[in-house]
Amino acid sequence: MAKAKSRIKPLDPSKLRTTSLRKSRRIVDREAFARPWHPGRKFSEFIVGLPDILAAKDFRRVVTAVVQAQRRGRPVILALGAHVIKVGLSPVVIDLMQQGVVTGLALHGAGAVHDFEVAYAGKTSEDVAATLEDGSFGATRETAIALNLAAELCLIRKMGLGQAIGEMIAKAKLPHARLSLLAQAAKLGIPATVHVALGTDTVHMHPSANGAAIGQGSLYDFRLFAGMVAKLEGGVYFNVGSAVILPEVFLKALSLARNLGHPVQRFTAVNLDFLQHYRPRQNVTGRPVAHGGQGIALTGHHEILFPLLAAAILEALKK
Repeated sequence: MAKAKSRIKPLDPSKLRTTSLRKSRRIVDREAFARPWHPGRKFSEFIVGLPDILAAKDFRRVVTAVVQAQRRGRPVILALGAHVIKVGLSPVVIDLMQQGVVTGLALHGAGAVHDFEVAYAGKTSEDVAATLEDGSFGATRETAIALNLAAELCLIRKMGLGQAIGEMIAKAKLPHARLSLLAQAAKLGIPATVHVALGTDTVHMHPSANGAAIGQGSLYDFRLFAGMVAKLEGGVYFNVGSAVILPEVFLKALSLARNLGHPVQRFTAVNLDFLQHYRPRQNVTGRPVAHGGQGIALTGHHEILFPLLAAAILEALKK
């Protein structure tokens, strides 16, 4: 059977309407190009010299938002995944708290585990592959005793897990308490919360775990966190390295605050991670600022990106 002849013919471009490069708009302009940095110059000159394009532009937007919030007395809240502690950034976070930049802190349960272990032993993060085989993963005695005891204190003293763990580390004068986010928050009077999903943390494997105590302490902290979020207007909220738990907690806390009449519409929501996940994209930088404020996502390794950001903020605050 013979094939039908195609009726499609090549287009003739001879009558193409052209435009002038000089007169037409372009997205990238030489004024936005980077300026080389040379040894001996200030760090602030390095930041100013970054190209005013894409992530570098967003980086500076984050710095500006934090500086403006700090100068206007508005909140800067850090919600941190455990990876932030595991890559050695606790000293940088603590410095930001001590400098008065960070006004609120939130961790999930794994973050509290690593925070305690650093304070107690100066080390953390098990080799899961090596210890899972014989069932020794998560069986660390001291961590479970301490964190589960702190949870019991939440029932007795009507307090949250963040405060209970922080005060316990500080009062026990653990060898490396100066590196504990929760202990330093307690010392500085900065609200710090811990948000637990039962069964996700190694301390839940132990017989000392009391679901009622853990739940009461974490629920108290959710309401305390909602109180922080209720004052977020004009401030900055960071989600750093939590893909699921803390973005979900933030969304519910924000809804509760708005439901109770708190005007939380115009703020900056920032997500920092080396992968951009669905929930942070929707529940941090998307839906919460859909009708006001701005959402910014910066992608990169925490151990590089976060110290650069902290340094840029502190440099900008000097001006």
